[in-house]
Amino acid sequence: MAFQRFSRQALPLLLLAGVFAAAVYATRGARLEPADFVFNNGTELQTLDPATVTGVPEGRAIRMVYEGLLVSHPETLEPLPGMAESWEVSEDALTYTFHLRQNARWTDGSLVTADDFLFSFERFLNPETAAQYAYMLWYVKGAKAYTTEVENGGPKNSFDSVGIKKRDDFTLEFSLDAKCPFFLELMAFYPMFPVSRRGIEAVKESNPDDWEKEWLRPDRIVGNGPYVVEFRRVNDRIRFKKNPYYWDADNVAFETVDMLAVESYTTSLNMYLTGECHWIDVPPANVIQELRPREDFNPIPYLGTYFYRVNVKRPPMDDARVRRALSLAIPRKDIVESVTKAGQIPAYSLVPPGVPGFPMTEMRHAATYEEDLEEARQLIIDAGYGPGGKEFPTIEVHYNTSDAHRDIAEVIADAWAKNLGIRAKLANQEWKVYLDTQSNLDYDVSRSAWIGDYADPNTFIDLFLSGGDNNKTGWSNVEYDELVNRANVTSDPNERFQLMAQAEAVLLEEQPVLPVYYYVTQTTYSPRFGGYFPNVKDEHFPKFWYWMNQEELDAKRAKYPPENFELIRAAGPKKGLYPPTDPRSKTDTKAGKRKFPLGFDPEAKTTLTGEIR
Repeated sequence: MAFQRFSRQALPLLLLAGVFAAAVYATRGARLEPADFVFNNGTELQTLDPATVTGVPEGRAIRMVYEGLLVSHPETLEPLPGMAESWEVSEDALTYTFHLRQNARWTDGSLVTADDFLFSFERFLNPETAAQYAYMLWYVKGAKAYTTEVENGGPKNSFDSVGIKKRDDFTLEFSLDAKCPFFLELMAFYPMFPVSRRGIEAVKESNPDDWEKEWLRPDRIVGNGPYVVEFRRVNDRIRFKKNPYYWDADNVAFETVDMLAVESYTTSLNMYLTGECHWIDVPPANVIQELRPREDFNPIPYLGTYFYRVNVKRPPMDDARVRRALSLAIPRKDIVESVTKAGQIPAYSLVPPGVPGFPMTEMRHAATYEEDLEEARQLIIDAGYGPGGKEFPTIEVHYNTSDAHRDIAEVIADAWAKNLGIRAKLANQEWKVYLDTQSNLDYDVSRSAWIGDYADPNTFIDLFLSGGDNNKTGWSNVEYDELVNRANVTSDPNERFQLMAQAEAVLLEEQPVLPVYYYVTQTTYSPRFGGYFPNVKDEHFPKFWYWMNQEELDAKRAKYPPENFELIRAAGPKKGLYPPTDPRSKTDTKAGKRKFPLGFDPEAKTTLTGEIR
């Protein structure tokens, strides 16, 4: 294999516009002791409450602080033991029994028990929590009724009616209405992670008026994951510190991890190139071609779709002909070739490729873009606009702050103006405000994306059920709902996929969503970064992360494909940084002896209330 020496100046010369911004950003953390690992999360977080988050940025943070019944293998994504050390599934696949490990603790020293999970699942399903992912647990008996049947603002039914039961302090049982082939994957999904009942109730008692915000303060969060929040600087970073109470702490390498909130792709890349950051999520599109030969940039297909939501409650978007016209006029090929440039694929469906056994269902479209434009123009006329009809009102394209989202919006708006005579103005908002705007249906057309939470079409299809919290379009269709509901209760996997495909066909005919492209991963990270594996969900799990030593890095490079590959100077310590249990770990490194709070004896017997005996 032929390796080439990489010139460190090549990319920085392309990015001079962002150098000053990166330098200014880096000075914010100049007085801090450097963290063992730094990555850019791309935005400020909406919350650290597992029950109410839906975004990828929040998911990364949740995995730092909490852990569910199961975790996912970092490479294969297969379920692994988490808070549950073992589990059984009944022969009819309708009963799941989880056995909690009896040495797992919260960060206040108390044991993690079945009561904590019952409390968390009740809170998750409770309509007062307004969890957008609550519908994911509706496979459990009584769960849907508990969430949807409301009386005086709260659940009409008792939680005793829900098929989640505590069999003893460390055993939890789930009873399902129908088979759910991805139920174990759900148990490793971050909205299902538990919160500490004791921790929340303590804050309720001390801060009855503002406990809902107070319990999420860094100094008051009680977690059970590999890290704790040491501090948070808004618009800068969150520093995570290794959790000494974590049951698997001896297999966690990094003592400190910084999560940055840099929104500018250019600033982010400059921080990476100068060693201020070790992993970035998305580089600027204008340097993709320069990144492609490098060993630290390897895009792969990603179980995600980039699309626009349409507010069907607002005229003229309440007309399906208008929505279809807008969709047909999106120059998808130009976008992936001239804007995103990382190998994305033009999308004509909501469900992306990569779901084994699922038949791809695309919206109707012609062989060429020009033919699609002909139909789009006629649809606008049929809807009563254009020559001889009404003037089409100016619409607004809404997106969250990002150079890439802006560039795509500009291309689409220009295509609509040029080819359909429809004027569109752009409106960007920072992440939290953007999410609220979508939820409140206060938009015309809004940039959206969905990354599969599990490898099944259901993770995309059930988004647009009538009244679903993640619908955010106002669209409702009885036939669609019936098909999805039938799919969710059938035990035949082939029939289930066929029903899902039929439902998607209904969605794509009505077009409350306008598909744009299918994602590929674009993460750029130090080649020395270990425990990180590209996968179709682009999910990565901090408990597995470490720094490779030079010997391991050389062995990794020896396996590169036999083609030109540009090596870079790999950030991170050459001696590596491994978990304490790894034979390569040095006792005098930061990953040395496990440190507990003063006065805490990890061998002491503990009551279920956390009291030290």
